[in-house]
Amino acid sequence: MSHPERLSTSGGEPVATIAEPPRMNGSGNESLAEFAARHGLTQSAARPSLRKYVQELWQRRTFIWNFATAKTASTYSGSQLGQLWQVLTPLLNAGVYYLIFGVLVGTSKGIHNYTAFLITGVFVFTFTQRSLTAGAKAIGGNLSLIRALHFPRASLVFANVLMELQQLLISMVVLVVIVLLTGEMPTLTWLLIPPLLMLQLLFNVGISLAIARLGAFVRDIQQLLPFITRTWLYFSGVFFLIPQMAAKFDHKGYPWVGKILEANPGAVYIELMRSCLIGDVSKFPINHGLLWTYAVLWAVVAFIGGFWYFYRAEERYGRG
Repeated sequence: MSHPERLSTSGGEPVATIAEPPRMNGSGNESLAEFAARHGLTQSAARPSLRKYVQELWQRRTFIWNFATAKTASTYSGSQLGQLWQVLTPLLNAGVYYLIFGVLVGTSKGIHNYTAFLITGVFVFTFTQRSLTAGAKAIGGNLSLIRALHFPRASLVFANVLMELQQLLISMVVLVVIVLLTGEMPTLTWLLIPPLLMLQLLFNVGISLAIARLGAFVRDIQQLLPFITRTWLYFSGVFFLIPQMAAKFDHKGYPWVGKILEANPGAVYIELMRSCLIGDVSKFPINHGLLWTYAVLWAVVAFIGGFWYFYRAEERYGRG
């Protein structure tokens, strides 16, 4: 009934009137917040402190890894080739790019071992691209889980990026075989690959956390993301050598364009991976020390900034 104060008997006489709200244990002036505080009650969906939030994430590290592994195993379970698509997809993309840019456009001129050069760029950028795409769907794609269980929502983003890392590690085995088959030999620089992947992992987690918050409240971001990542792909030196392109802009009087291309995080991790696996691929000098500085800075800034940005909206995920 919409008007409880108008309750009446069958004869139409009123029998009760709600003149004031019910009292809490005889304290008529006590608010609900004061009542909850006096009895030690807390909001179920409240955001914990940052320290506690990190501790809860660490306590669920086994769940995060197992969740990522399960998603990896189920990703291509419906296809006949199964997990082979983890490697076939980037390889087919690399084949198309080689035909367009290496043969038709001619960007392979002056680049040593363009096959390994191109496939390395495709594999490394795909790791970031797929992490970003998975992050945008991390909240919206798991609403039933979020609304049913209480856990740090960042666990879902971490699991998605770890799933992409697992797929990258499989692709890296294929990449190493290709590098060896194209005439390259193992060097001590190969030992730098694990720390480089760790830096890229931190960077990917950070930007995925940021895009996960945006994707949770602005669903249109999932429609825009393919255009954003495709544009980023073309500016990240996957098909061409960044120092060579920077030299062209420097010659035309636009040195700042080359600086932006060199600082682009997508290009930084690609160039460093190529340097580790292939070494010098052209006559254009590469400032490896500057690239490693960029790699560390991008990883730290993206991870801390993305984590903080995502954490600030923790209690809002899954509502509505």
